[in-house]
Amino acid sequence: MQIEMTSPSRGRASSLRLTLCCFFLLLATQLTPPGAFAAAAAATARWELLQSNIGIVAMHMQLLHNDRVVIYDRTDFGKSNLSLPDGKCRHDPSEAIVVDDCTAHSVEYDVASNTFRPLMVQTDVWCSSGAVTSDGTLVQTGGFSDGERQVRTFAPCSDRRCDWQEIRNGLAARRWYATNQILPDGRQIVIGGRRQFNYEFYPKSSAAPNVYSLPFLVQTNDPGLENNLYPFVHLNVDGNLFIFANNRAILFDYVNQKVVRTYPTMPGGDPRCYPSTGSSVLLPLKTAGRPTGNVEAEVLVCGGAPKGAFKQASGGKFLGALNTCGRIKITDPNPQWAMETMPGARAMGDMVLLPNGDVLIINGVAAGTAGWEFGRNPVLNPVIYKPDGPAGGRFALQDPSGIPRVYHSTAVLLRDGRVLVGGSNPHIFYNFTGVIFPTELRLEAFRPPYLDPEHLGSRPRIIYPTSQAKIGYSQRFSVRFAVAGNVSLDAVAVTMVAPPFNTHSFSMNQRLLVISSDTVVKVGNSAYAAQAVAPGSRNLAPAGYYLLFVVHQGIPSEGIWFQIQ
Repeated sequence: MQIEMTSPSRGRASSLRLTLCCFFLLLATQLTPPGAFAAAAAATARWELLQSNIGIVAMHMQLLHNDRVVIYDRTDFGKSNLSLPDGKCRHDPSEAIVVDDCTAHSVEYDVASNTFRPLMVQTDVWCSSGAVTSDGTLVQTGGFSDGERQVRTFAPCSDRRCDWQEIRNGLAARRWYATNQILPDGRQIVIGGRRQFNYEFYPKSSAAPNVYSLPFLVQTNDPGLENNLYPFVHLNVDGNLFIFANNRAILFDYVNQKVVRTYPTMPGGDPRCYPSTGSSVLLPLKTAGRPTGNVEAEVLVCGGAPKGAFKQASGGKFLGALNTCGRIKITDPNPQWAMETMPGARAMGDMVLLPNGDVLIINGVAAGTAGWEFGRNPVLNPVIYKPDGPAGGRFALQDPSGIPRVYHSTAVLLRDGRVLVGGSNPHIFYNFTGVIFPTELRLEAFRPPYLDPEHLGSRPRIIYPTSQAKIGYSQRFSVRFAVAGNVSLDAVAVTMVAPPFNTHSFSMNQRLLVISSDTVVKVGNSAYAAQAVAPGSRNLAPAGYYLLFVVHQGIPSEGIWFQIQ
């Protein structure tokens, strides 16, 4: 439907104890500022086991606009624990493990019914990348061996019959450990990868058919170690790309193929990208009141491993992970890194933007690096980072999971506000014994504190628009919502979140915008209306599907899907 417009325009980190966890939770609630993003104190996070065995390892995940999550691992590790339907088999003479494989290496997980079904991929998707097009189709690029130049698409459907479609040699270069970013014009740029110091675009056109050199990837390559794979890429508000690799970053004008800004090296000089593997997010963009310009952009990079950690781990010595985050305002005329210290060290952590603007840091290890059995001391306690909190009081430690999530773990936000968590260590033959961290097939959900039952009275429920609505750029619209309890009109915000493609501790195209104005009025019994303005530029929000939330005192509603056209 079209929106009615109101106007045209296994253990916690070794150094942490449960008492410390409680201390940080108390400290965080005491320091949390008031306002729309300030959640009530005392609520706790919870975990729930969703599936004890989905048959494959959740190495890559993408939420689609029909509330289903496409998950896949790799095809060259032998038979999975899930059979393909209808006698389907994958025949590949080049495979060293299983030439004829009748098991699945991808699934579609239905969030509403908590069920899953097998999907079929033809070539190896291991350590690949992806993004969703403006019409909601997942485009997956690259992989390993016979999959390194392939492009695969998955168009969501309602009849549960859709499956992967393969585009042979859709890429000009081999892409393994590359990063995808959706561009304002709807194309994807695919950057880097193993021994690829360049980028290319998809889909192809006569104007941009080949690969383009990116010397920055040569400059940030540590010989024999790399440390610049899966670079952190964020679309800046001016349309240029913030590209972070190893320990430094540039602002890149891909249209004119030139670096327009070189940012300072992150203090300490330690690597943050794969295989040292930290994570990064673009912090919430506050476009309310300025939908077309003058929007500040900040990037947060957290965790990783010290120099030489990968080589040391391969020799059996596991260095402690990094416990620092760097934050930089990339739109500032003189940008500088501001360093912060997490409650504990973490490598291979995932960073998830929550609907209320907080950042969840989840999964990972306190020692070692990415790689099979190269990590030690799993970090079971997530951390929530509050970007608008006072310096020194932005982190809040959460209750732990009972499942170690180490190499090849994933986490994505769901429409109901939970975070889907899966994956970890897909050993050859899906090995469950004789290794420190066995192949992990369980799927669970993390429920942030805002989902605590004590917040039911404060939680908004969106009445209008309905899900799957459509909207144009710069258009004003009203979001009607209900709240059972008392409402603080000055503590309401409307946010929109772009669901990302998540793998290897980085969520590609993850984006959150605050789009509400100051006008919130009561329109009926327990019913209210907030005025919002859609982003005015594709630089701020490329066309496509987003999740819309109403946030009241830090407590988000369930989201609705809407499409910016």
